[in-house]
Amino acid sequence: MREGVTYKPFDDCFDKIKTPKGVPSKDYLESGTYPVISQEEEFISGYNNDDSKLLHIPRPVVIFGDHSRVIKYVDFDFVLGADGVKVLLPKVECDAKYIYYFLKHFNVPSLGYSRHFKLLREAQIPVPSLSTQELIVRELDSISSVISAKKQQVLELDNLAQAIFLDTFGDPITNPKGWEVKKLGEVSELLNGRAYSKEELLDKGKYRVLRVGNFFTNDSWYYSNLELPDNKYCDKGDLLFAWSASFGARIWDGEKVIYHYHIWKVMYDEAYLNKIFYCHLLNHMMDLLKNDTHGIGMVHLTKVGMEQYGIPLPPLSLQQAFAEKVQAIEEQKRLINQSIAEFESLLAQRMEFHFA
Repeated sequence: MREGVTYKPFDDCFDKIKTPKGVPSKDYLESGTYPVISQEEEFISGYNNDDSKLLHIPRPVVIFGDHSRVIKYVDFDFVLGADGVKVLLPKVECDAKYIYYFLKHFNVPSLGYSRHFKLLREAQIPVPSLSTQELIVRELDSISSVISAKKQQVLELDNLAQAIFLDTFGDPITNPKGWEVKKLGEVSELLNGRAYSKEELLDKGKYRVLRVGNFFTNDSWYYSNLELPDNKYCDKGDLLFAWSASFGARIWDGEKVIYHYHIWKVMYDEAYLNKIFYCHLLNHMMDLLKNDTHGIGMVHLTKVGMEQYGIPLPPLSLQQAFAEKVQAIEEQKRLINQSIAEFESLLAQRMEFHFA
């Protein structure tokens, strides 16, 4: 226990802990009068114009998603976007941003819906003087701002790669430069992964199982000890495409994994296609592909439908020149991401120092 720090029960640090009913996601707007704050990772999930749903906050609050465990610091009036979100109003002697950082450090483990807040409520919060809290916040904000700026650099480099693609090749859907066109199925083969029963997905095992969630954002992995045909594994450098619920192409840069049925491994004719070009081409075609999805509960693309799409085929030399530019951009991203990891480690160390 550090000198000058009082450890208070969680509930003693808040004037109010509310779970107001939020507006359903169907009422989110792309633009509007009031920002919507929900359990989603995005800070602002959408907008809403309903005055009766607007929460007027007397001072900054902390948002905790009881399902997603997402934590947000909010210092403006907003509309709540999802049931199960807790709105925490800290007492005046507890700086809301300080509480926010403490909760981020607390890192509630995944226990299943509605159990997260119960665990969080058992926390003892170290509360130094308000002036000390403000100094701690200033330090952690400083590190966080560096991380945010570097992440913005990565986004700008991604935008640069996209801009170079469109400038070089034009829109692949309208093909304004008149490149040769072939059906995707003529120059590609789409290999399905494997579907799994619950019993086959393990907490530990020989191989990680790459699902659509892992393909994009989710770091929570299942494992398998199954030995399968070679075409059910993907290795570093393989071109993959997620075709169900969430869509997109990427070049796998991890270890050997088993890939799920909702992912295709894309084999392609190297006489026509460069892998990096092809990955960008598929992602630039997403608006068109999404208009051809099927299903109600989980929208998806069909293999037969995908194979019928016409894709432009610029000269291979031009594709390769584009790939070299992208590789230079990716190297810059790698260095920035390495720096981000170092600053995130520093942030974790400083939070450990202040909150342990």
